Amino acid sequence: MALSESEGLLRRLFDRAVEVADPMAMIPAQLPDRPDGRVLVIGAGKASARMAEAVESHWGPCEGLVITRYGYGRPCEGIEIVEAAHPVPDAAGLEATARMLGLLAELGEDDFVLALISGGASALLVQPAGAITLTEKQAVNAALLASGAPIDRMNTLRKHLSRVKGGQLAAAAYPARMLALMISDVPGDDPAFIGSGPTVGDASTAAEARAIIERWGIAAPQSVIEVLAGKTGVIPPGDPRLSRVENRVVAAPSQSLAAAAALAEAAGCAVQNLGDALEGEAREVAAVQARAALAARGAAPVLLLSGGELTVTRRGDGVGGPNAEFVLALALELDGAPGIHALACDTDGVDGAAEVAGAVIGPDTLARARAAGLDPAAALDRNDAHSFFAGLGNQVVTGPTLTNVNDFRAILVLPAD
Repeated sequence: MALSESEGLLRRLFDRAVEVADPMAMIPAQLPDRPDGRVLVIGAGKASARMAEAVESHWGPCEGLVITRYGYGRPCEGIEIVEAAHPVPDAAGLEATARMLGLLAELGEDDFVLALISGGASALLVQPAGAITLTEKQAVNAALLASGAPIDRMNTLRKHLSRVKGGQLAAAAYPARMLALMISDVPGDDPAFIGSGPTVGDASTAAEARAIIERWGIAAPQSVIEVLAGKTGVIPPGDPRLSRVENRVVAAPSQSLAAAAALAEAAGCAVQNLGDALEGEAREVAAVQARAALAARGAAPVLLLSGGELTVTRRGDGVGGPNAEFVLALALELDGAPGIHALACDTDGVDGAAEVAGAVIGPDTLARARAAGLDPAAALDRNDAHSFFAGLGNQVVTGPTLTNVNDFRAILVLPAD
């Protein structure tokens, strides 16, 4: 279905938000002169292959190994690109992570490591702690994703079940010098939570990880219980093995929202930025933003922008994600209110586990759905937002965007006639 003029503007705003987060646009300016001696490039995340491509465009061919999501690979001359599964890890990620650790073990104090970290690294860097098997790690990861737990709680647990997260990747490279360049997909842009902080120390404890399992009802096999019963391998801040690491966030959601806001203002909209670090249950945030949209109606167009990372507590058996669930809940809250259009998408092009970025709605969404025999309330109850919007032709499908600065939400409120 063709987008209306208003929905076309929303799509242009989203495309602009993605464009300014393209690693090719910002990585070269963040690189120092290529160091003398051995240089090893490593990385993981949905943007990591594009980041590696940007590095080689500036430094030339490099030695290295980067792990990205299936379909997100890029051509590199020297850096090996391995594709693996996300959001639930697989054997390809396990094997590649083991090889990455082997490369780091060879390094000495005169060597230099460039680490390229972006959202998705939590699943792509896989090396379970203790006797935890890949199958058990997959089950815990899937349970976390369905639990509704905030991303920082998910990543805290992931760190304590890993041999590579929570500073352990950087510790494996010691005594080599390391520069970690990061693209943030987490509320607050804390490097310790981007990709579960493989190059950043963490002061959390195994007891905190156990509390997360209990709070969100995560089924834990005996191997997980045993790992969390004692001291895990997470590296505390101040550990000497982190003394030669510099962590630098080079792209963040705030930059993408600012670029979209500038484009909206040029199109004649007054912009209200609701924040780049929103968290919470998708349908609950939708209710709050629906009220804000209704209150914003006036004599001029208004655009409500927000970012962050919403969650979905899985109650049904449908196919959905937090962005599609947000706009479906928003449509129900607005109930056909005239002049209000909205888009919510993940900047990596993947909402939940579906190869769909998100969806777009307008004042006629509910009427069109009912005319087509679709029940929006039932779809929300089943967490089946992607199927609902597929039936309407209102999905936003981008394919791999090669970056990841988290969710992008825009609500356009037009003047009343």
